[in-house]
Amino acid sequence: MQHSIEQLNTDCTCRTLDVAALCRASEEVVGDPAFCRDLAKTHPHLMAQHPMFVSAAHVAQMQEIIHAIEKVAKLPGYQSEVLGKAPDVSSYAPGPIGVFMGFDFHLGATGPKLIEINTNAGGGLLNAYLLQAQKACCGEMAEAAMLRFDLRVLIAAFMANFITEWQRQGRVRALKTIAIIDERPKAQYLYPEFVLFQRLFEANGLKAFILAPEDVAHRDGALWYGHERIDFVYNRLTDFDLSAETSTSLRSAYLAGEVVVSPNPRAHALFANKSNLMALTDRALLKHWGADERTIEILCEGIPRTELVRGCDPEALWSRRGQLFFKPVSGFGGKATYRGDKITRKVWAEILAGNYVAQELVPPSARAIEIDGKREMMKADLRNYTYDGKIQLTAARLYQGQTTNFRTPGGGFAPVFVGEGQAKHRC
Repeated sequence: MQHSIEQLNTDCTCRTLDVAALCRASEEVVGDPAFCRDLAKTHPHLMAQHPMFVSAAHVAQMQEIIHAIEKVAKLPGYQSEVLGKAPDVSSYAPGPIGVFMGFDFHLGATGPKLIEINTNAGGGLLNAYLLQAQKACCGEMAEAAMLRFDLRVLIAAFMANFITEWQRQGRVRALKTIAIIDERPKAQYLYPEFVLFQRLFEANGLKAFILAPEDVAHRDGALWYGHERIDFVYNRLTDFDLSAETSTSLRSAYLAGEVVVSPNPRAHALFANKSNLMALTDRALLKHWGADERTIEILCEGIPRTELVRGCDPEALWSRRGQLFFKPVSGFGGKATYRGDKITRKVWAEILAGNYVAQELVPPSARAIEIDGKREMMKADLRNYTYDGKIQLTAARLYQGQTTNFRTPGGGFAPVFVGEGQAKHRC
């Protein structure tokens, strides 16, 4: 029996996650048999047990949109526009372009729609292991997707990204030390992924540390952690312009060119600031900057129209709020974001007083799952992890509520199985 991609997402509720396989895959890098078991206890909603099905055509469309964004981001006019509004630190261009860029999409009626871009997108390494740990279910599409996937090849590509970033800043000697830096790293929900990265770096001959920004010092022409010179910082901070007091040493070493930082403030300014979505959907501006007609069409079709709340007629905007989604310009992780049809007058006042954009609402995809014998409908979005504009891995996030939260039973990161549009259904 042939089923469409959409039918598989609504009809196929069998579970594909093989926890034992996940533990084996991660143990190869972590070297700790208890790591995976402990993760399941401490993060029960991090990894979903059901996959998401996506057509090859939709993946191709997402790649086309990402390429168009990367193309426009190189135009002098675009850079002048967005960097002119960004903190001064963003004007520094040391060379690196950013590891683990994240392009997040909802699947609309006319195809995928970009909802936001992240420059320190979490979950890439976790999702690599997650895709490896799937058992055959939901027909030949799942089997084919797993056969096409090679964990070792993908992880080697991830590692190569860091080496390329190192070289992009003109470094010719071998990379020796790397620090994964985030605020209070052990308190971060994705701290287990930091451990996975640390072990991956160590397995490739590097000294690797998981640190808070205040753990490092800039002195003697380098960034230091105690007596260890830090060559490279894998930046997971949400202090995107490194302006916090705790980031003082990291910022000064970065601006002095004495440490390689990726992703860096320039990458965030060029891609992740939510107000950039306004420029990327403004036909007149895009044409003025020299974007070709095909690129303009791809962007205006693939990105929901976005406008700055400040300066709009508040009552007119309120009257059409049901078709809008509101996000803070410098927000991240779904914090302080609101569906227009859910907001109260009190929240509306906060939006007007803040620095928000309003984006045309594109409802998330739907995915049916089964929990304790009961069928539940989940929302889903798609995250594409990229380097230099190329998709390296696509994952889904299943959730309920307004935004992705990793608190929904049955939710979390989910593997994406890509098919041609029809698959035999054996649930």
